[in-house]
Amino acid sequence: MPCPLLKGGRGIKKMTDSTNNNQSSNSPLSVGEGLIYDALQAVKDPEIPVISVVDMGIITGVEVDEEQHIATIKMTPTFVGCPAIKHMQNDVQKTVEAMGYKKVVVIVDFEKRWSSNLISERGRKQLEDFRLSPPPIFEGEVTNELLEKAKCPHCKSTNTSLNSPFGATLCRAIHFCYDCKQGFEQFKPL
Repeated sequence: MPCPLLKGGRGIKKMTDSTNNNQSSNSPLSVGEGLIYDALQAVKDPEIPVISVVDMGIITGVEVDEEQHIATIKMTPTFVGCPAIKHMQNDVQKTVEAMGYKKVVVIVDFEKRWSSNLISERGRKQLEDFRLSPPPIFEGEVTNELLEKAKCPHCKSTNTSLNSPFGATLCRAIHFCYDCKQGFEQFKPL
């Protein structure tokens, strides 16, 4: 069941669930698990400091052993070579330790690939407010056509073009809007 604290709850599941990573578990979150998701809203993606690791879909599982006071958090970075992985892992660790758990384990998981479809609705709005065009939700493979189309975060126009698939970070592309005559970055669909 998606965390009740998050709108959409995309990709959030209990770690003991063996279903597809984009689906939620049928098991409800414990109070401790829900509180951890809530606390992790304060941990921001260092490359996009307006969005939490939860809303980015980077936190893909939380498990709490209430008797032993142990928390295990599973995170899947947006890119294997993401330079912020260790930073985010440390921030997650410190945030959950501050909640009073005796032991906190943060697993960086590369078993399943992260997808931009995991970004919550709140996260998409935060990207847009940051003037970073959110990636479209898609099915199947990312195509050139999908990458080329972006909504301008300044004027909301789709009369845009892709200037470069390479932006300031691995996860961004550079576009131009013909209506408001401004350049902008898009978080790439992955």
